[in-house]
Amino acid sequence: MGFSWLHCVDLDGAFSGHSANADAIRAIRRATRLSIQLGGGIRDMRAIEFWLAEGITRIVLGTAAIKNAALVREAAGRFPGQIAIAADARGGRIAVEGWGELSDITAVELARSFEDAGVAAILFTDVDRDGMLEGVNIEATRLLARAVRIPVIASGGAGNISDIEALVEAAEPNIAGIIIGRAFYDGRIDPAAALRISNTVRAAQASDNSG
Repeated sequence: MGFSWLHCVDLDGAFSGHSANADAIRAIRRATRLSIQLGGGIRDMRAIEFWLAEGITRIVLGTAAIKNAALVREAAGRFPGQIAIAADARGGRIAVEGWGELSDITAVELARSFEDAGVAAILFTDVDRDGMLEGVNIEATRLLARAVRIPVIASGGAGNISDIEALVEAAEPNIAGIIIGRAFYDGRIDPAAALRISNTVRAAQASDNSG
């Protein structure tokens, strides 16, 4: 259809602390030419190296970003453009260990702490909205995007095409995209319509840059 990325999360791995669905992830990798970003249970360099060697394009680190900042920095330095951070927030604070544990750090504080590390992107999820189809937290996403230079990807809550349109209307150039899951599965968002909006935005950005 024209999509370029697939977002994949090993939810069992996020709770257990190690990859738990390796066979399924390998099967997904073999089945598609899309670039894949993978998160969930990846918490040491060995796991990062393993999945990059398996053909995963980008590794998403969540719990490790809070509990092992040195690992994030080392990985981002060794694998430029291939390491992203998951900023999963509940009530304004970062949630880790499969969202079962709250830290004292805000999404903005977490993002700023890695501003100089070479991280490719920040995936910002409003945990309270994830899977609820109640709309993306536009304001929080925009505030985070304005606070750092690292590109921000919105996640959590997208329930219809108007959520994508609202993100575009926020007119924040540092918002690099949006992750859509359940709304695709349920048929609430037409993939072709979502892609048309994305392509329109990219065309406009390209025109602005060339001017």
